[in-house]
Amino acid sequence: MSGIFGTGYAAVYDALYGEKDYAGESGLIAHLFALHADGPVASVLDLGCGTGGHALPLAARGLRVTGVDRSPAMLARAREKSARLAETAIVAPEFIEADVRTLRLGRIYDAAIMMFAVLGYQHDDDALLATLASVRRHLPPSGLFLFDVWYGPAVLAQRPGDRVRSISQADERILRTARSALDIRAQICRVDFHVLRITGDRVVGEDRETHAMRFFFDRELGLAFGASGFRLEALRAFPDIGREPDETTWTVIGVARALP
Repeated sequence: MSGIFGTGYAAVYDALYGEKDYAGESGLIAHLFALHADGPVASVLDLGCGTGGHALPLAARGLRVTGVDRSPAMLARAREKSARLAETAIVAPEFIEADVRTLRLGRIYDAAIMMFAVLGYQHDDDALLATLASVRRHLPPSGLFLFDVWYGPAVLAQRPGDRVRSISQADERILRTARSALDIRAQICRVDFHVLRITGDRVVGEDRETHAMRFFFDRELGLAFGASGFRLEALRAFPDIGREPDETTWTVIGVARALP
């Protein structure tokens, strides 16, 4: 994961994903907690928290949230927004810089989440299993882990394409191009991002990053979670959690329960 979510990309990240419904997704997370948890969920570990897109609305719901990310630039943005939340008398999340594969906080949380395909950044099985082991050691028996990933049947059926996104804010325009290449055997989609910040007719900032995203299949997830001290209890279309995933479902959300 080195070399991604750097300073340049972090500076425009919230603008690029301004239309993402973090509040609505956090409501779905809370709903899944209510459906699957054995008791009240009061504390949440948000792994790969980025700029706090889910951590902040979950905190606004009264949950005690710890966000973890390995990008200092993304965490700086999260802390800025968190400081504004604290002014409303809501208990703001705590944000910690660390690698999710080796995290050892010495604390137990009622639940953990890993959203926006963060699990897909674990490209090989060793990284995947190390990450799941890290999640497990921060949960009690029966604690819940919610995650979303790119769903293999849909990725193969739909195939990723190239995209261009243009956003205007204040006196600046942000232009991002994304070019994708699929490695079917490795189950990896590589996305090359090129971001330009334009003021008037002048480029004032430029950044390039390549993100490699792993996509997953049902049995693969079941085996990985089973080997890591979890039982995979549900895999649903996301955000339409009332629907079973199929070849039209690019993203799925999973619910796993920590075993004794």
